Amino acid sequence: MGGGFHILSLLFIFHLVKCSSSHPFCTNSRIPSKLDTPLKFCSRDGRARCDITEDLQLQKEFQALNVTDPACASLLKSILCAADSGLRTVPLLCNTTLSLISQQSSGGPCRDFCSKLWETCGIVSTFNSPFESFSRDRAGKEFAFFTSEKKDVWQSRRSFRETFDGSSDDGKARFNDEAVSFNNVQTSRPSTPAGLCLEKIGNGAYVNMIPHPDGSNCAFFSNQQGKIWLAKLPDEGSNNILVIDESKPFLDITDISLFDSEHGLFGMAFHPDFIHNGRFFLSFNCDQMKHPRCAGRCACNTEVNCDPSKLESDTNLLPCQYQTVVAEFTVNGTASKPSLAESPNPLEVRRIFTMGLPNSGGHAGQILFGPKDGYMYLMISDGSHRDDPYNFAQNKRSLLGKILRLDVENIPSSQEIHEQGLWGSYSIPRDNPYRNDKELAPEIWALGFRNAWRCSFDSKRPSYFLCGDSGQDQYEEIDMVKKGGNYGWRVYEGPYLFHPSESPGGNTSASSINPIFPVLGYDHSQSGSASIIGGYFYRSTTDPCMYGRYLYTDVYSGSAFVGTESPENSGNFSNAKIFSTCARDSPMECSFVEGSSTPELGYSFSLAEDNKKDIYFLTSTGVYRVARPGRCNYSCAKEKDTALTYNRPHSSYPSPEISSFGFLLLLVFLSILTML
Repeated sequence: MGGGFHILSLLFIFHLVKCSSSHPFCTNSRIPSKLDTPLKFCSRDGRARCDITEDLQLQKEFQALNVTDPACASLLKSILCAADSGLRTVPLLCNTTLSLISQQSSGGPCRDFCSKLWETCGIVSTFNSPFESFSRDRAGKEFAFFTSEKKDVWQSRRSFRETFDGSSDDGKARFNDEAVSFNNVQTSRPSTPAGLCLEKIGNGAYVNMIPHPDGSNCAFFSNQQGKIWLAKLPDEGSNNILVIDESKPFLDITDISLFDSEHGLFGMAFHPDFIHNGRFFLSFNCDQMKHPRCAGRCACNTEVNCDPSKLESDTNLLPCQYQTVVAEFTVNGTASKPSLAESPNPLEVRRIFTMGLPNSGGHAGQILFGPKDGYMYLMISDGSHRDDPYNFAQNKRSLLGKILRLDVENIPSSQEIHEQGLWGSYSIPRDNPYRNDKELAPEIWALGFRNAWRCSFDSKRPSYFLCGDSGQDQYEEIDMVKKGGNYGWRVYEGPYLFHPSESPGGNTSASSINPIFPVLGYDHSQSGSASIIGGYFYRSTTDPCMYGRYLYTDVYSGSAFVGTESPENSGNFSNAKIFSTCARDSPMECSFVEGSSTPELGYSFSLAEDNKKDIYFLTSTGVYRVARPGRCNYSCAKEKDTALTYNRPHSSYPSPEISSFGFLLLLVFLSILTML
């Protein structure tokens, strides 16, 4: 997280003080005295922290911070007032050599305070700060002070903890030439893998890859234009390629699907009981001027305080001319059983959902079935190019900027659909968070998204539902989605307060919501990337050093990002950009970024997971699969097979740097050859 976290410099300015188990101290380390008149700012139970002059000065400095978030303001006030040692604990003092160490050696209270401070103030910006920011330099060997207004020092929970909990070389920080020990009670974090090894298995450009529900090594691929193919996936390391006969699609809906840079076939999902009922679903866009059946209610309507006649468009489109659709298809009748079907019935069975889009912006559209509840999750963007001017994402009657949860098993009658104001043939799950709240749309599972592009459930922990939400100007985020959660847009963009250029639909105040901030993400200025793609928790055995980590990417970066949770099930993630290269024995030759051994992926569209839990990159230059690290000479102590098992290099491939361990193995191998 970024977003003005320099405010935490207060911890150093006001709490690097000498503690005592017998006396609480003021910020100037004096023992507080008993005053006849309690102080207005730093006072509790009639006991003064400081004198009247200093109390007034602290109050002015606090007001100058201009902190609008009440919860954060309360914490910062407690820091300013240097509270009782037994009641308000500061992380830096956890392991001082003074008498408090015996009380705090467990690290529990300190860690609770540290986590609370991060969660509460991690996204709060401040202005006119009189305090200096504290940051560790890039080398991690020394600490320096500098003054910078609106300077984002701590970009993540990890960097914050490393600064305040101690990950420096000697375990100490320097403040005015006085050494202060950090809290050393810290859960060790697994190191980031040496790199990500990829093998190229196909040349096609696909947006979706869904493993066959029968558990086989087959998968369905679809492109944005509206074609779907069924193909067999080659085994990893087999040197075989993905063979798709594009002249023989499994299904072709290009005649009804709208295709351009921001529209098309974006979602595909198979019913949890597909192998018995043959049902599957597609999410796509259509143009009602070309297809009369493509006609749903406009998402801009009086119920959400939006007048379609006043919508501004940068094209010649009519309001809600473009629609987002979820339709049901079936393979029944095309084979003896659904798992053997090689083509479906060409006509859709049922129109599950249809909604008119207010303008021509990008529109998410992924669909998933919950692994535990069996309900359909539908991702809908805010429906605009910029700024979400009608504030749809925060409007609780609008379905735009939301994740919806629908029951596609219990289909109500046409009359019930009309009476309930539904957008198609579905019903509302009984435990949806707003099912019985007339002020909120009952379809909503979570809100406050800009463009949720690619979500997934962890196959080992179904409660972990992570989504990539594409930012606009500043921040790309990964959110851990919970029932009824509000993820901030457009009050926030990631951890930053957002200020729209125009607001015909009104605004939502930051104080009126309880946003859930990203667990992972990055600034545009830092990464050179600008459109996040959500991924998967890696659960394959192919790369054991990646196991359990969250792997995701960006449309433009050509690289991968790895989120590592530590401790497990804590929700605390560290983030790293990971180097990748192409396996020397890749079934298909990779092209490379000029002057490097990084594969030229072009634009990344999606990540995908097969039935073996291997991960794939679907890009504009082809299909890539995560391979064993040894095939790229990456060192992974958990890998049984080494890079030397694979000795079919393409001579034109650039060589990545060989690790010292790999080099040692190479020497051993050459020695054996010599002896033979």
